[in-house]
Amino acid sequence: SPLLFTKGASQQPFGKSKGEMAAAAFHPSKPFLFAATVKDVRIYHLVKQTMVKKLQPNVKHITSISVHPTGDHVIVGSLDRKHVWFDLDLSSKPYKSLKYHTAAVRTVAYHPRQPLMASAGDSGAVHIFHSRVYDDLMRNPLVVPVKILRGAHAVTRRLGVLKVEWHPRMPWIFTVGADGEAWLYTDV
Repeated sequence: SPLLFTKGASQQPFGKSKGEMAAAAFHPSKPFLFAATVKDVRIYHLVKQTMVKKLQPNVKHITSISVHPTGDHVIVGSLDRKHVWFDLDLSSKPYKSLKYHTAAVRTVAYHPRQPLMASAGDSGAVHIFHSRVYDDLMRNPLVVPVKILRGAHAVTRRLGVLKVEWHPRMPWIFTVGADGEAWLYTDV
């Protein structure tokens, strides 16, 4: 028999939106919601229904957000060609600002198990980074550019790659472009 929901429950963690919503993500292990407007990222505790922290990325327009599997790091993509890395244990300001793209960054993603991160955007290129996060809190995260995947997606109406998604276990990445095509890269 199908699963029936007899009692529905919902909540509204914030009254009114504090700006135009751009992206959202859940914490991997805590009841936190990361709500990104075009200007900032607010972290809400869903059980207590309070705002825990406000991240200030200092970018023009946020497009995407990804939470590291540890939950302690966040990357934010933006229209001003950069993506910023936050270490939530350090500050509400970016730990590192990465500017490798020649056009707007539309999507960012951490790999769920491998030390990999990707960003892609309107240039049609996908940038792959080695992104090691250490258990030792005295060591800073390591971010090293590994590869640039070019040529699969044609820039259509000034839009390139719209979304990247990692395979849950393998170092494979799926990309979707404004040209209407989806690609799987297995040689990352």
